[in-house]
Amino acid sequence: MEPNALIIVAIGIAALFGLWFIFVFIPVGLWFSALVSGVRISLLQLVLMRWRKVPPAVIVNSMIAATKAGLTVTRNDLEAHFLAGGRVKPVISALISADKANIALDFRMATAIDLAGRDVLEAVQMSVNPKVITTKQIAAVAKDGIQLIATARVTVRANIKQLVGGAGEETILARVGEGVVSAIGSADSHKSVLENPDVISKVVLAKGLDSGTAFEILSIDIADIDVGKNIGAYLQMDQANADKNIAQAKAEERRAMAIAVEQEMKAKAQEARAKVILAEAEIPMAIAESFRTGNLGIMDYYKFQNIQADTRMRDSISDPTGSSRGQKDQDASKK
Repeated sequence: MEPNALIIVAIGIAALFGLWFIFVFIPVGLWFSALVSGVRISLLQLVLMRWRKVPPAVIVNSMIAATKAGLTVTRNDLEAHFLAGGRVKPVISALISADKANIALDFRMATAIDLAGRDVLEAVQMSVNPKVITTKQIAAVAKDGIQLIATARVTVRANIKQLVGGAGEETILARVGEGVVSAIGSADSHKSVLENPDVISKVVLAKGLDSGTAFEILSIDIADIDVGKNIGAYLQMDQANADKNIAQAKAEERRAMAIAVEQEMKAKAQEARAKVILAEAEIPMAIAESFRTGNLGIMDYYKFQNIQADTRMRDSISDPTGSSRGQKDQDASKK
């Protein structure tokens, strides 16, 4: 092959490589689409976007959509929002939807809402089409002691100005539940609540529960209300059982005290019998001492013995069991 032919082939390969490099690394198609759509952006900026790790297609398509919708956004703002971790496409879609619905929303607020972690497009859609939140079953007790179980439906729409730093749905549900409990609890009778459930809605709605939240409450409707347990009767039964237990405990205490007093009296009786036995035990010693001192003679002693024998005989005659007085005393001392 001649040298000129080799040069031509090399030039052709270099040209093909150059074209491949241009169409792959330089988004010419995006640049042309932006040009025909009225968006002014240079090829150099598209190449630099790739160096900055920014997808050119996202930025260019977002700028085209905003321009066609009559909005003015800059490439620097979109790139800055993307590099900050935001989502460019939902922000542009939200701005377009807000502009069509005559909702005051600028690019700065939209990016702040997006960076705060909220779905700005969903917020705009909720502002146009309110959302219905259904609470769980809320149990409350009226003044007559009857429990009512209610379910409420809360219609809310997004408050764009309060999306950054405003409370979410959980706060709305908690406040509505608290308001329902308060409204039912202040009712004199559960029948009045069953007859007019809208009383709960009016009382709860008048409390301004949406203050400090990211939503605006449009209405609160009681979807369902049922009669639960008779809490007042249960409380009275529990109180009666408690009073009964207290009375039983006091009676048991009095019984224990009576038994203690009885045992104490028995102990005192035993002590008295012991003293009597001790006193009787001193009699023979006193008689012996009288013999020694001459105060008691033998005849006196015999008379004393006769008196004791007569006494034992009378006791045996008067006692059907036949036990003597001495035997009784011994039995008593054993007890």
